[in-house]
Amino acid sequence: MDARYPLTLLYDAACPVCSLEMDHLRERDHDGRLAFVDIAAPGFDAAAFGTTLAALHAEVHGVRPDGTHLIGLSALREAYAAVGLGWVLSATAFGPLAPWFDAGYRVFARYRQPISRAAAPLIAALRDQRARRFAARAARCQAGACAVSPARPGEAS
Repeated sequence: MDARYPLTLLYDAACPVCSLEMDHLRERDHDGRLAFVDIAAPGFDAAAFGTTLAALHAEVHGVRPDGTHLIGLSALREAYAAVGLGWVLSATAFGPLAPWFDAGYRVFARYRQPISRAAAPLIAALRDQRARRFAARAARCQAGACAVSPARPGEAS
């Protein structure tokens, strides 16, 4: 396996937008390249990851097996690449545009809770759509012929 993986994503499951995004990645992580840790979980200790809770609330963090931290879009780019969707965020790393994308992400991260509240109906609709899709897949399985495990917000992998 690639030395970059598993990439541990430290995210706030109490944030609906963040949780939705991690569910999206979890659903596509067929090769077990990602691990998910909820920083809002009782007993979570940021110091165990060599950082502070304030830093983790400011931007998503990814931690490689060697302890290297990726922060913000860098973490998301690597996570997307891990699940075969690297092309989705590839433009955000493009030379002169990268600082603009990084700044935009930081603004989003700062206001993610109000954005989540404003987007609540859309988030609920997306979650319902995923639940229906999962139920349809599960219904197609016959007598344990396929393994399907639901994405559960906040669950560590």
